[in-house]
Amino acid sequence: MGSTLFVAAIVAISTVGQVVSEENRTKQDQAFQQWWGTDFQWKFDELPTRGSVPESRMPYSGYIYPDTAGGTVSALSKYDQAFNGRNYPATAYERWDTSAFKEPVRTGNSGGTRRGLFGRVFSGGGGVQMVTPHWHGHCNGWTSATIRHAEPKNSVVRNGVTFTPADIKGLLAELYMYNEMNVLAGSETYLDAGTFHTIITNWIGRGSHSIGMEAEPGKEKWNYPVYAFASSNGRLSDRQVEVKMNIAYAKDSRGEFQQSPLNKAQKYFHYYLNLDEDGRIVGGNFYRDSSRIDMLWIPLGPKESGQPGNERGNPHIKVDEILSIWRDSVPEETRKQWFVIDQPEADRVTEIPEGLASLVPLQQFPTAVIEAQAPAPPADDATLAAATTEAVAAEATNATETTTAELSTEPDAAPATTEAEAAAPAVEAAAEAAPTEA
Repeated sequence: MGSTLFVAAIVAISTVGQVVSEENRTKQDQAFQQWWGTDFQWKFDELPTRGSVPESRMPYSGYIYPDTAGGTVSALSKYDQAFNGRNYPATAYERWDTSAFKEPVRTGNSGGTRRGLFGRVFSGGGGVQMVTPHWHGHCNGWTSATIRHAEPKNSVVRNGVTFTPADIKGLLAELYMYNEMNVLAGSETYLDAGTFHTIITNWIGRGSHSIGMEAEPGKEKWNYPVYAFASSNGRLSDRQVEVKMNIAYAKDSRGEFQQSPLNKAQKYFHYYLNLDEDGRIVGGNFYRDSSRIDMLWIPLGPKESGQPGNERGNPHIKVDEILSIWRDSVPEETRKQWFVIDQPEADRVTEIPEGLASLVPLQQFPTAVIEAQAPAPPADDATLAAATTEAVAAEATNATETTTAELSTEPDAAPATTEAEAAAPAVEAAAEAAPTEA
């Protein structure tokens, strides 16, 4: 009797959940229509259960260029030599930017006593020191670059200066450091299960397009590119479904390599979705054993520093110069396969391969209808920080199947239960996610 009432209570609570707001629904509809020229899909049964970017557009694992290590000064010093008359203004700006946003940290023994030589006891001690937080860096810059650009392969010479692939990746990370993005969901608002599911399945499942993920809720911001997912589900009722999903994303590397390995990582999500009478997702909630993330976002095309969309960027670097170096470092055939949203005109793809099993982003863009947002400043100091601003087949391509095989699910998932008993999609070498609050 007691256990029956307990289960009934869980089910009763779970039928409420978070509702996808009308504002959020409109935002997703407008963003997808703007960049893909087709409707965002809300019907659960019409959405794919797995998806991936093709092998030709897999993200590379790049360096986050910590502020405490000087950021991108190594690459920028070469840029200065080639384009700025060896006066090193871009390097100087980066040195300022990586040291300007400090936070107070208590040092020493902040209590009433401290111990000295031979155990002698002294009163007082300790204090507050302004330091650069360890997590400040270019993770959002690398994430944007690896989503929007194929990994550089060849060295390129400009004005007698040789830029290696590692140098070029550093320049790209700097180029996108403060560049605008479309925040699809999260950041200042709660990322509900319904919105999470529809963004992942539309952008990665239907569009085979990587998206940015701010991985951990809280003060520290760690961004990574998500490139694949796989899920299983079971009906709880006609209007409710339980979902277990693994997403795959690229982790950063311990330095910038000339040719980077793909450091793979996964996150496990467990949630239920509420449906309306037409099967459209209207809400849901995460279970306690699910991972949680802070934000999902899409990087937009690079803007010049000081222009709308990149007000805080390094003013001593030029978009055209860096993109020209990148283009010369990547085979043309690779660039022709790089379908991402908001491409500069020189990188737009005019020849669409036949039989492409995914949507293709628009190559000519209408007037923007959704507001972009610049990366949030790394510090609260307002005096330093500026204002933040299917024609598609259901089957994946062979390359996609190869990638998503790493995120395998049971061939026919048994109906899930309100408890976490049904097996989640298995991800190779994946560790169990730590429990979180629903």
